Amino acid sequence: MQRREFLGAATAAILAQGLPSSAAAAQAAPAPSKSALKPMEVGLKISPGDDPEIAIRRVREMGFNNTFFSVDHYLNRFTPDLAKRTADLLAKYNLILTCVEIISPGRTVWDFQSGPSTIGLVPPSLRAARVDGLRQASDWAKLLGVDQVQAHCGFIPEFPGDPLYEGTVEAIRTVTAHCQGNGQYFLMETGQETPTTMARMIRDVGLPNIGVGLDTANLILYGKANPSDAVDILGPHIHSIHAKDGLWPTDPDKLGKEVLIGTGRVNFHEVFSKLHRIGYTGAVSIERETSGPQQIADVAKEKIFLEIVLEQVFAQG
Repeated sequence: MQRREFLGAATAAILAQGLPSSAAAAQAAPAPSKSALKPMEVGLKISPGDDPEIAIRRVREMGFNNTFFSVDHYLNRFTPDLAKRTADLLAKYNLILTCVEIISPGRTVWDFQSGPSTIGLVPPSLRAARVDGLRQASDWAKLLGVDQVQAHCGFIPEFPGDPLYEGTVEAIRTVTAHCQGNGQYFLMETGQETPTTMARMIRDVGLPNIGVGLDTANLILYGKANPSDAVDILGPHIHSIHAKDGLWPTDPDKLGKEVLIGTGRVNFHEVFSKLHRIGYTGAVSIERETSGPQQIADVAKEKIFLEIVLEQVFAQG
């Protein structure tokens, strides 16, 4: 799961870039509610880790007011005490938590060879444990007042008659129903399946709280779709966004390459314009899969890039 984590670096590396200090960031004030977010406000996806204050403080120091949590490291440790500690930290640093995501348990390989048998809820041998993990994450997110739970569902079969399809529908329906009971959306993250296949899954699950987490780069990395076209198909169902850029796979054995936002094949202006027109008002969470000081430098650049694009989109109406 290291590739999906925001590992960060020393606070000194952040301060060297002229960003605000943690002391200023931690001035009192309760955490704002999700309704306080501006439409399509830029945030940051992180993995809080065993010392969540380090990661949460860093989000504020980098100038964000909202964050998206990847919480695989908390599996089987989703306690009320952890929820309270997390809520207190979010309030201390005046941050909004927009969504919680979990992928585990079990081995996950992000490629074309082993991915179909290890990612998401499609592999039969992993379904029960992953459904349980998502239920745990949902219950914990409810304690924090978070109304969105997200996961990769895997290489959902394009052919509805595939032997794996019905079992996958049932697993996703089970998770979605659990989230419904907690007043939450369950969001399928784009990537391993075509947008049409995901739209079919939404129809077949048949619950009002099933939705989509749009990862702008994953669709390209897996060679499944242009993200702008995906908005045409999935638009009304999109409730969260991972802002990420990438290149198409040119080696049929390997995924495409994730790159700095603005240097890949995602047309962010077009994607955001379409989402704005259909009324998307949720967060836009940066996910940069580098680490250390390079990740901090990349995220700072990406934040500026996205905010400029969004300013242009809103100016056009």
